[in-house]
Amino acid sequence: MAKISSKVVQIRRERVNKILPMLKAMYPAAKCSLDFKTPLQLLVATILSAQCTDDRVNIVTKSLFKKYKSTKEFAAVPQEELEKDIQSTGFFRNKAKSIRGMAASLIELHGGKVPETMEELHALAGVGRKTANVVLGNAFGKNVGVTVDTHVTRLSNRLGLTKHESDAVKIEQDLMNIVPVGEWTLWSHLMIAHGRAICQARKPKCLECKLRPDCPSAEAFIKKGVAAGTTAE
Repeated sequence: MAKISSKVVQIRRERVNKILPMLKAMYPAAKCSLDFKTPLQLLVATILSAQCTDDRVNIVTKSLFKKYKSTKEFAAVPQEELEKDIQSTGFFRNKAKSIRGMAASLIELHGGKVPETMEELHALAGVGRKTANVVLGNAFGKNVGVTVDTHVTRLSNRLGLTKHESDAVKIEQDLMNIVPVGEWTLWSHLMIAHGRAICQARKPKCLECKLRPDCPSAEAFIKKGVAAGTTAE
């Protein structure tokens, strides 16, 4: 992998330092949008959130967490029954398998308790780095990495903070190099909030975006008619 020049890193870091305070002011309530009360609940909810909206996951987990209250209960439920409980989140067979496998791993390796390190979480069945980052940052308050979802991927590219279009691992590495460590978890929430409100996938609202002066994509999107309320010149 080609090494990023120190000049490019510095430019990106300065851009982050400029837009971070603006994003905080724009989205003061930015936080994890999945409903949970325990690390286990967040772990389950994050697995369910793959290819599904957080709103839909929250509807499903409202009843799911009343039915299953412990790691043992998630590990013991028959595959078919759990599939029915989570069917509306999509990809329910794989998700049910992941949740049951994760719960079994927790019992076998950690006495049913959710661990607090990346290595231990990532080693659990059905738990990838993104899920581990979500749990560590939001359930335990530990900034171990940057959660990279579709919003973070899209905005990181548009803001010129990475040149990797879709590789979440490489995008995360780029962001960890330019975003202050203490802001890693919040950064993802701010990116998601801005992606939903302004920097949408199909018609970004560049004309009303407060980040426009610091966004290398905005003027091109306006000129090409990609931005909402514009036509190609």
